[in-house]
Parts: sequence; structure tokens; C-alpha cells
Amino acid sequence: MCAECIRAHPEDALRVSQAAHGEARQAFNLPSSPPRAAEGARCVLCARECVIGEGERGYCGLRTARDGRLVHLAGTPQRGILDWYRDPLPTNCVADWVCNGSAQRGRHNLAVFYASCTFDCLFCQNWHFRAMSPARSNGLSASQLTDAANPQTYCVCFFGGDPASQMPHALAAGQYLAKKGVVVCWETAGTSNPKLLDRAVQLSLETGGGIKFDLKAMDETLHIVLTGASNKRTLENFARAARRIGERPTPPLVIASTLLVPGYVDAGEVGRIARFIAGINPKIPYALLGFAPHFCMTDLPRPLIVTQTRRSKRHASQASRMCASVIGTCFRVTTEIVSCGRPLKSEEKANEEDHSIGQRDAAGFRGLCHAVRDRKRFDQDTSQVR
Repeated sequence: MCAECIRAHPEDALRVSQAAHGEARQAFNLPSSPPRAAEGARCVLCARECVIGEGERGYCGLRTARDGRLVHLAGTPQRGILDWYRDPLPTNCVADWVCNGSAQRGRHNLAVFYASCTFDCLFCQNWHFRAMSPARSNGLSASQLTDAANPQTYCVCFFGGDPASQMPHALAAGQYLAKKGVVVCWETAGTSNPKLLDRAVQLSLETGGGIKFDLKAMDETLHIVLTGASNKRTLENFARAARRIGERPTPPLVIASTLLVPGYVDAGEVGRIARFIAGINPKIPYALLGFAPHFCMTDLPRPLIVTQTRRSKRHASQASRMCASVIGTCFRVTTEIVSCGRPLKSEEKANEEDHSIGQRDAAGFRGLCHAVRDRKRFDQDTSQVR
């Protein structure tokens, strides 16, 4: 199904995508959807809010229920399932063009990759983490992770997967690292419990870091098809964090990014996201990320970056300054999109053009998840990268 069909026939699209997500997750022994046991133990760490029956696993794979009580297999301050490495600065951070870390040559970022997620993105470039089972990985405590920081560590970035699925561990580690003078940053789809998000925002505010929100799609049905989840909590949390921008205007506290999935996240969809961002605060930086075929979408082409960027320029005209940092597999091209001084077209006219663009750019939903059968398991011996 193409993006246009998804928007025109949402019920059919959701049915087809549900089967695709189920197949993708079954390969890793993960539940196809968040459990909803009648009398299960409820987890409220993220937007999925699993209600887990006895012996079941939560959507992220890190929670279960025993004797009617919620049990955390990982993601606590005592044990996180993750990889980490020292990434020399400047690096290909989503926010490198607006953060202070890009000027810290000779120092490094402590990159912390959490091997769990609250979404099931069919285009996931880091899908290998699904093979890291809490039963097979030793894990690291928050204090042990902190020991990885040395005098050359300028900043830490919690990403994944998604830190939302292991937020208690990430927050504990962030607090330890902040005391060592490390700048704390996050890269997330924004699904965490709002109270936990507030604590993450506070850490970034105090240390000079930022929160990079991955806004995958504005259309909720399209978002569910691509990720297996609604974007409601993501958008709410994005607006929630953005309300605190005034407490520290520079460097930017909140940064947005969108992956240009060919045929699905087209110029029209980017325009809708841009209008959403600008409606909250037109000074929020916005990065567009180049797609590379991965996971269940290995048959999609790479995007026509220049064409997409030019088409989305008119949608960004409402922002006082909006940039698109297009990041490819082995290269990065930065194109500034400054307010062009023209008023936005009427919503009706914009929608007509979005429809036309969607028709021209639409790619078939070909061979969805055929790669599941062909993937190799991730080597567990590399779970502690240094």
C-alpha cells in the first residue's frame, strides 16, 4: 500500500500493517502488540501502557508479570541492556549544526544505545538490537556506565532503540554524568511517561544539552502503519518539552527530525510536520534525515534529496529559520531553508498540492517484511562496545 492508499483507506491499511508488524516481531519473540490482560500488571513507563498477564512480556520485551506484580527484567538503575562507545566530536549527531558539541574537537560524545524500543519501525536502521535479549545480556548498571566517561567526555547521548523503554536507567546515568560535568542529550521518539520526560528535560536544561525528537509522521494512520504505534504521545511530549525553551534559548533545548521514507514521508508530510513545529515555536531546529533501505523496507529506493528538500521549502516558510540537515549512510549534506518571505498557501491549496505530490512520489508497499526471513542474528559478543 502506498501513502495515498493509506490515507484514503485507513482501515485496510491498519489491517495490512498489523500483520506485517506481527511477522516482524515474531522473528524476535516479541509480542505483536501491547498486551492487554484482563487482570494483568500495568506498566506506565511509556505510551504503550502494557497490561501484562502472568508470564507475558511487555511490548518492549523488558517487563513481565509474576504473582500479579510488574517485574523489570532490565531498564532499571541496576541494569540496562545497552551498547556504548566513544564517538569523536564533531560527530553526525542530528543536532550537530546547532549544538555546542560540534566545536569540541579533540573530545568525544559518550554514545549510549539502548537495546529496546517502544515502537516497531518497519524501516529501522538499528533493528539488530532486537536480538539482544535480557536473558542473554549481562547489562550494565547506571553507575557502571558512568565509569565509561573520562576527562575527554564532553557529552552523552541516550538513543537506541529508544531510551523511553529504559528511562529509569537513563535518568540515573544522566544524573551521575551531570555531576561529572557531562552535557546530557537525548534522541527519542518521545513516548516516555510525561513525568519522566520532565526529568530528562531538566537534566538537559541544567547541563546545556538538548532533546532530539524523531517526528516520524504527522498523519496518525501513516504513523501507525510505519511504526506500529500512534503518534499522540510523541506530539504531546514534543509540545510539553518545547514549552521550556524560553528557560534557555541557546543552545536549542528541543530539536526535531524526520526520516524521509520514500513514498511514505513525502514533501507533503514534511510540510505538515513543519507547520506543527512552527505553530509551537518557529525557532525550533528541524532536520531531515536521508533514508537507507533497512529491516523490512529493503526494497525501497533512496530518496531524491534535492527534490524533496525543494518541495518542502514552501511548507517551512512559516518558520523564522528552519534547516534541513540531510544525513546519508556515509555523507552529510546541509541545506539551509530560510523563511522565503511568502505567506503559506491556504490549507485547501496546500492539501491539493500534498495530494499531487503524494501521488507522484508514492512507492508500492512491495514485499513488506520479506527481509525478516533473511536477517542474521546480531552477535551478542559485541554487546559491550568500547
